[in-house]
Amino acid sequence: VEALKAIKERLIDPNGNLSNWIRGDPCTSRWTGVLCFNETLIDGYLHVQELQLMNLSLSGNLAPEIGSLAYMERLNFMWNKITGSIPKEIGNIKSLVLLLLNGNLLTGSLPDELGFLPNLDRIQIDQNHISGPLPTSFANLNKTKHFHMNNNSISGQIPPELWRLPKLVHFLLDNNNLSGYLPPELSKLPSLLILYD
Repeated sequence: VEALKAIKERLIDPNGNLSNWIRGDPCTSRWTGVLCFNETLIDGYLHVQELQLMNLSLSGNLAPEIGSLAYMERLNFMWNKITGSIPKEIGNIKSLVLLLLNGNLLTGSLPDELGFLPNLDRIQIDQNHISGPLPTSFANLNKTKHFHMNNNSISGQIPPELWRLPKLVHFLLDNNNLSGYLPPELSKLPSLLILYD
């Protein structure tokens, strides 16, 4: 509950979509966009499984407390007006399967910590204002199939280490400020179908 309240404090919600984030338990009181597991987990509590807050005209920024939602599987802030940087604390959510932050106004560099999400299937941070290089830590994303970072200001060279991503199907990096050559190692990606550089 405290993590969700901290998230709400950092957001500007002009349409009042999160106005019910003040009463009761977020799991049993049906807080907007908060979906929980149907059963208590090993600690005896209900936990947030998904935050589905897409296309709600939200602005402000993402609170670092988001990283304390330790059992969350889906984080969706697509198509809002969120500014600021991506909290490195998202890297604490080891259960995360979907990280959907595309279509916002996020700035700063990609945190290394995002490369240590062992269950991540899809990462979409396209259509923001992200700068800096791609972290080599992303080579650890062994379950990631969809990697969408297009339409940002990402710079530097694509790390050749990314050839180690066995499940990668979509690798989208077009419309950035990348330099250098396309690493030949990427030809070893066994599942790759679409590469936009």
